Amino acid sequence: MSKSLQEPPGSGPKVPDDCRRLRRIIAEDPLWSLALVPSLSHLCLKSFVRDFEGLTVYEQLSNTEREFIQERLPPSLPLSVTANVIEDGVYWKHCCKQQWDLCDVSRYGDSWKRMFFERRLEGVIELFIPGVTEPKKILEMVPLCENYVKRLDISQLLTPIREPKKVEEEEEEDNILGLEIDDEYDGPQMNHFDFSILLEKLTCLEELHVVYRVKQCGLNYEGRMFEMNYKDCVSLAKALKSCKTLKLLRLHQSNIDDTKVQMLVKQLLGHQSLRELDFSHNVIGDVGAGAVAKLLTKSKLEVLNMCDNEITDPGAKAIAQALSKNSTLVSLNLRLNRLGDEGGRAIAEALMNNITLRHLHLGANEVTGPTAIALAKVIAQNNTLKSINLSCNNLGEDGGKALEEAMSHNTSVTECDIRLSEVDEQIVSSINQVVWTNQGLGQKG
Repeated sequence: MSKSLQEPPGSGPKVPDDCRRLRRIIAEDPLWSLALVPSLSHLCLKSFVRDFEGLTVYEQLSNTEREFIQERLPPSLPLSVTANVIEDGVYWKHCCKQQWDLCDVSRYGDSWKRMFFERRLEGVIELFIPGVTEPKKILEMVPLCENYVKRLDISQLLTPIREPKKVEEEEEEDNILGLEIDDEYDGPQMNHFDFSILLEKLTCLEELHVVYRVKQCGLNYEGRMFEMNYKDCVSLAKALKSCKTLKLLRLHQSNIDDTKVQMLVKQLLGHQSLRELDFSHNVIGDVGAGAVAKLLTKSKLEVLNMCDNEITDPGAKAIAQALSKNSTLVSLNLRLNRLGDEGGRAIAEALMNNITLRHLHLGANEVTGPTAIALAKVIAQNNTLKSINLSCNNLGEDGGKALEEAMSHNTSVTECDIRLSEVDEQIVSSINQVVWTNQGLGQKG
């Protein structure tokens, strides 16, 4: 062997001292280390990840071992395998991140598992087509998600697919006879998803938000796509009767009228858990307002939102009568109705006997000076009321002065909105000064 190919003694790869200390077997690889050999428990956990569908000992593992498995499980596993086995944690976070770009877990009580099942169920309901989608698709999810769904926010409900009439064969005959060709669609009445098959099974449901509409309908627009019809109301009322855990119900922008709201309220009378009711942006009149007033006397409602409906003074008087006897309501929103001074003064008189209401919104209600004067008396005597909104009304000079005088002696009202109410700017400024002072007192307290 030539000298150029010969290596001088000790010229091989240099072995780190740490490596020498860890070695137990002198192998050909001088860099071999015992630290590179995985432990048996590590190998077992990897095996569990590969065969998770047949795993029966997951619940017996330690928290550290479970976290190791969750980090490595694929989100594509069947829900029937993971739903009631894997607890809230990093696995469900991966599932959420894979399906949705925006994931604000704080809206779901910081629970990734709750977020996954609530949004998954909402998506299935919003894409449910009556007469096409099998109800069992939703019912199969119930045993998997019933313990984790606390809120449902349904932003659309699809309608049945309606086929056009086959008139081609009769078109020529109709033209000969001088008859108009009927281009209307033939099919069943336009119903939506039937909540009665689902709500009674969701034993942890606390909030229900529903809008009867079809998003992005384009040129297929029909007015009936944007309303709850009679059959929808019957099925939803039946579902609400069985949902005793409900704390918040929001049904808005769904063309709900007096008849429908009466049906719904009838089934809510026995719900002692209900705390917030929102029927805003519908077509509820005085009869419907009377039904809601009855609910106020037989429930523990804390928040009532009836804004943008068709309530006039008789409906307002019914609500006022209930308000005078109520001891739980904290917030009342009647904005964008037509209460007039008769209704406005009735509400004010009721507040003379009410010591719980803190927020009152009567904006854009065609009320004038007499209502402002009546409410001024309330402000002067009632220390519970914190905010009052009379914007977009014609309160006039007398109404403004009455409010200014009352506010000068008040230390509890921290919001008094009288914008666009025909009140002198100096009076508005004076009232605002009192409001700011009260806000400062509240912060110090």
